Amino acid sequence: MAGSEWIERVDTTVAHPARRYDYWLGGKDNFAADRESGDAIAAAFPAIRTAVVENRAFMRRVVRVLAAEHGIRQFLDIGTGIPTSPNVHEVAQGVAADARVVYVDNDPIVLAHARALLTSAPEGATAYVDADLRDPERILGDPALKATIDLSRPVALILVAVVHFLPDTDEPYGIVERLLGALAPGSFLVMSHATTDGLAPELAAQIQAGRHGPGKLRDRAEFARFLEGLDLLEPGIVSVAEWRAEGEPGPRPTFDEVAVWGAVGRRTTG
Repeated sequence: MAGSEWIERVDTTVAHPARRYDYWLGGKDNFAADRESGDAIAAAFPAIRTAVVENRAFMRRVVRVLAAEHGIRQFLDIGTGIPTSPNVHEVAQGVAADARVVYVDNDPIVLAHARALLTSAPEGATAYVDADLRDPERILGDPALKATIDLSRPVALILVAVVHFLPDTDEPYGIVERLLGALAPGSFLVMSHATTDGLAPELAAQIQAGRHGPGKLRDRAEFARFLEGLDLLEPGIVSVAEWRAEGEPGPRPTFDEVAVWGAVGRRTTG
């Protein structure tokens, strides 16, 4: 995509989740609408920056565990967001230089940064797919994905802090099932999801009503549905701040300060 084309796709007047996330992480690739939206959410949920930092740390720990302990060498990261180092390929290739990573997002600013910054170790590969999570067929059929990842071998499907942007009308359970069903046995689903659990009822009601953008927070039981039929890695479904966080500095944030469930499940059947 030429520079002029992606610039035309950027609507700076409407907050975008990837740019708002970048703002909370202290990045510079965001606009006034993103900052205003981010500040409004932070006013209602002051721990939001803690939540996004912990979510990002969860992703890095999971990638390291899957690469080092389970021999995963292929990663499909959907809803990757604006690149924040270390990203999936940096963590994975830090363990195994031949790791191969495909990033997927639908924001043109993410696209521009990804192609400029997501360079690979020579033994491995990275690619970027400009697509929407709601269109799994486009993602799975993309030539860049097919050239980078062999779907007949195990893949780690990473859906970190992205599915909660899909309301029930988008059929998120079917989307996750379709994506996971295209992967070989031995593949993993890595997932985190913002939740109503632990939130003040008035804040949960605001979010569920769409005041801060489309999507849906889901409680633990609703989150667990995404992982049905998978073998969960220990410690199962927990706060992202607690998943294999023994090496992280303490004290760890409470669940209410994060309000994000995280889990990793392995597909064992064909």
